[in-house]
Amino acid sequence: MHNKYMDQLVRSLGITKKDIRIYYNKGPVVSFGLLMPLFLFLAFLIGNRNLSIEFLISGLIGMTLFFTATAVSPIIAPWEAQFGTLERLISAPISITTLIFGDVLASFIFGVGITIVPVVIGLAIGIEIIHPLILILGIILAGACFSSLGLLLSTPPTNAPSNIMMISTLIRFPLVFISGIFIPLNKMPFWGKVIASISPLTYFTDLTRYSLHGQNFYPITLDLIAIIIFMIIFFILAVELHKRTIYKRI
Repeated sequence: MHNKYMDQLVRSLGITKKDIRIYYNKGPVVSFGLLMPLFLFLAFLIGNRNLSIEFLISGLIGMTLFFTATAVSPIIAPWEAQFGTLERLISAPISITTLIFGDVLASFIFGVGITIVPVVIGLAIGIEIIHPLILILGIILAGACFSSLGLLLSTPPTNAPSNIMMISTLIRFPLVFISGIFIPLNKMPFWGKVIASISPLTYFTDLTRYSLHGQNFYPITLDLIAIIIFMIIFFILAVELHKRTIYKRI
């Protein structure tokens, strides 16, 4: 049994290596994963000069991880189907769970790796990370959560990456604007706080703000638990839905 799981893990790592080599430099990954959070941050910075730099950098960290971790995973399945490599993967001796885990891991590595950049920028301009362990844990858990969300967004059985990117954009942008990145949660009306509570990005943003300047809306334990719950739900749904739709792509 142990050898079986180790064998599947090795195969997942093979999938991850393949994804890194092929998809990290794709156009949608670069535009939606790197340029989009940067442009949003610059627009927000220009229009909100009275906010603290800690607030701004924490928002940049949240947007960067969210966009980068959900940039790679949605395009993998439709691109594989379009170029005829998905059929070979399905016929290989790997489970759908192993395949999905490999894709999630590739997206996770990309998201966490790029998120180090705004963290370094914050340190370079003199921001002190008050709770570094909380920030590291939050980035790891949120990276896995957002990567699983990206795989969930790719479940519609279409072979056109543009269709998947359109769907994911329609979901990701509203989540960004309701998650307390641009408006502090304590300044939202009650209905805004209720809507914000259904977004996993809300809890990661709250963790980041606590880590950088000690201000949080939810208890930190609740933030961590919420991210873990979202992560588990997204991954399970991604696996189950891909099991139903992956053969329709062939």
